[in-house]
Amino acid sequence: MTAYPTLLSPLDVGAFTLKNRVVMGSMHVGLEEDFGRLHRLAAYLGRRAEGGVGLIVTGGFSPNVEGWLKPFAGQMSNRWHAFKHRVVTDAVHAHDGRILLQLLHAGRYGYSPLCVSATAKKSPISPFKPRALTTSGVERTVRDFVNAARNAQRAGYDGVEVMGSEGYLLHQFLSARTNDRTDAWGGSFEKRARFPVEIVRRIRAELGDGFLVMFRLSMLDLVEGAATWDEVVSLAQMLQDAGAHVLNTGIGWHEARVPTIATTVPRAAFADVTARLRPSVRLPLVTSNRINMPDVAERVLAQGDVDLVSMARPLLADPDWVRKAAAATPAAINTCIACNQACLDHIFRNKRASCLVNPFACHEAEMPLIPAATPRRIAVVGAGPAGLAVATTAASRGHSVVLFEASAAIGGQFRLAMQIPGKEEFTETLRYFDHQLRTLGVDVRLDTRADLATLREGFDHVVLATGVVPRAVRFPGADDPRVVSYAAVLRREVEVGPRVALLGAGGIGVDVAEFLGHPHPAGDVNAAFRDFWGIDATSEARGGLRAAVPATPARTITLCQRSEGRPGARLGATTAWIRRETLKKLGVEVLSGVQYDRFDDAGLHLTISGAPRLVPVDHVVVCAGQEPERSLAGPLAEAGVAVHVVGGAEEAGELDAKRAIAQGTRLAMALA
Repeated sequence: MTAYPTLLSPLDVGAFTLKNRVVMGSMHVGLEEDFGRLHRLAAYLGRRAEGGVGLIVTGGFSPNVEGWLKPFAGQMSNRWHAFKHRVVTDAVHAHDGRILLQLLHAGRYGYSPLCVSATAKKSPISPFKPRALTTSGVERTVRDFVNAARNAQRAGYDGVEVMGSEGYLLHQFLSARTNDRTDAWGGSFEKRARFPVEIVRRIRAELGDGFLVMFRLSMLDLVEGAATWDEVVSLAQMLQDAGAHVLNTGIGWHEARVPTIATTVPRAAFADVTARLRPSVRLPLVTSNRINMPDVAERVLAQGDVDLVSMARPLLADPDWVRKAAAATPAAINTCIACNQACLDHIFRNKRASCLVNPFACHEAEMPLIPAATPRRIAVVGAGPAGLAVATTAASRGHSVVLFEASAAIGGQFRLAMQIPGKEEFTETLRYFDHQLRTLGVDVRLDTRADLATLREGFDHVVLATGVVPRAVRFPGADDPRVVSYAAVLRREVEVGPRVALLGAGGIGVDVAEFLGHPHPAGDVNAAFRDFWGIDATSEARGGLRAAVPATPARTITLCQRSEGRPGARLGATTAWIRRETLKKLGVEVLSGVQYDRFDDAGLHLTISGAPRLVPVDHVVVCAGQEPERSLAGPLAEAGVAVHVVGGAEEAGELDAKRAIAQGTRLAMALA
């Protein structure tokens, strides 16, 4: 017996039997453009196959140059491309895994002057206006898809996933918002659907039953003027008749202004949308988006309306996710917290993806975890993200580690962050680190403030991960007890009044604004999420959108910053817009270019562009940054101790857990 009987049961799909119901969904990670033989991509995907994933889907590869995501992006157009990919398929098959190549034509989303689309309508997320494909160009593109599938078969892939979702080329043909053609590939829905259906039909006819064809179908577009549910069902049935083996779930266009995968999205928030398709098709259905733990996946599958669950970032976070589920040790899973900071944000900046909670991700070929040649005795001071990363990584290499933490619990600033609505997943990271500390035998000393006398004797290395202290502000009235730090507010040491001003509009200021402004409704979190963002789960309205239910903010909030510009300027590209839109929905007033004059019983006195402004408030919360806490560094160095400083203690800036965990991990890998 297993704790997750449906999740871990086999499934016949096409000519194959998948060993479990876990699909590693397609995710571009920046390894697809390797101009050598893709050995780093092979190491990355092979590691997930080793961890037990039933079916892996690569990041997107274009069928031709016009379909590039960016210049010289990954492509599958000829025998040389197929030859390069052999190392990838061999790595997955060596662990009894199955792998599909995703065929993705970017269309008007391509960052290339060569981009094309159904019509010459520019995308809001690309600087290039596409050229409309001619009728003969559409026919040629269909042939290019078939040719790419043939080359994928030559490369050893078990099949392909045809990307027809998220606003890429096939989706652009499907939707009336981007297809106003009058030839055989536009007009009625049946004509608009002809392009993707013809691609699937010809791939099946060319490559036969033994080559798996999965289609990524948009179940919910979340943009104006897009598909209705009847059109979704009709397309699914056309694809079934054309020979598709599996239908995978896509949610939202990339230009949609509704969050679909960020941590603010509830777990399995869209599984019921996929399930609605079950009565209309016979094909296996894959559901996706924010399924990150085995109990969630088992619950979704056990209801019987979907057949497989797709996860991309959760397997970036932990390649052994399936193996740990099979061993009934979910506490050992390094859970994806859906922060996007090291994965999607990296890709949007043209960098290689990794993972905030797992810096080894996408670096498997360069960062093997090698046992220490000579085990050392290491002291780590501070159990925030950086200290936890050092302690667990060093211990996994065989070092003897003592972890000192002045407070009663591990976590540091992460413990504050998990108080923010939508960041509750951060608790999973602390649960994982706690499990690792126990499993690896780290000597954890809570409520213990390490001093020079303790650290100068008996340790080969001392790592200071002592974090940060809030930066003080200076103006008349700043010493008033109603002027409080963000840390005191998030620890709930202060009961903030109904009117509040926040000083500082960086990431912390935005976090605190959400913490104080959210009404925290009770009941169905999915329903509350859909109300807040205006999602029509029935999809009866075009695009699955409806009027949002206005939020009732818990407080009147004024967010102030000295600099000009938008709040949260350093937030990640894929989540910043969500945070700013949330502030709008909560009625937060943002003031820029502010000078703080004084605080008194009347409120907070400001000067903005030379004009005075009084903001009547009950409390002022200081979110004006932090200073590194590294007071022990100098005395330890003077005492001849090998001391290392990491995380916020090394560089405060904006609180940056990604940098802290990566820095701590790499330091622990280098300790000898």
